[in-house]
Amino acid sequence: MTFLGQKPSTLVLWVVLSIPAIPLIGPLFGDDAQAFHRLLHPTGEWAARFMIIGMMASGLMLLFKGRQWPRWLVHHRRDIEVAAFVYAALHTVIYVIDRGTWDRIVEALPHTDIWTGWLAMLIFVPLAVTSNSAAQRWLHAGWKTLQRWAYPAAVLVLIHWAALHNWGSWPPAAVHFGPLVALWAYRLWYWYLRPRAPIAAA
Repeated sequence: MTFLGQKPSTLVLWVVLSIPAIPLIGPLFGDDAQAFHRLLHPTGEWAARFMIIGMMASGLMLLFKGRQWPRWLVHHRRDIEVAAFVYAALHTVIYVIDRGTWDRIVEALPHTDIWTGWLAMLIFVPLAVTSNSAAQRWLHAGWKTLQRWAYPAAVLVLIHWAALHNWGSWPPAAVHFGPLVALWAYRLWYWYLRPRAPIAAA
């Protein structure tokens, strides 16, 4: 049984992905400028968290071979990454409104915590636009090449987060990105560095 063409598991997942947005509704549409400014923190964090979860899917499936839950995560990775983009876009819109003027936005660009965020967002836009089956069929092999830009974007997000408050945000950034970096290292070791049994001569 499906609703609006989606499987029940996908609909349940989107309900879960939407839960962090519920506390944002009041400040988002309210008239308290300080409360609106404070939305920058949760929207940015949830964007990063969902991005990390989506990017961990392949590594977790490799690490936990034969288990079903990593396969479920890989199957729904696209939904999770689209949700990450939605939160990132909301984070960007809130930032622009909070800055108030074009001059103030441009003035902040030289700061590491700002230009890294903008550059990451510029990378995320084509990734999100092509995050569908039609784009995958149209781009063929180029689709995977494009999607690999998620890796430098993730590095930019890490720097963006860590550089906030004069690099005072690096501990939470490291805690969040630590598992992803560990899985990247594991995949590198597994595919390229692990000892392999010699192939017996025929």
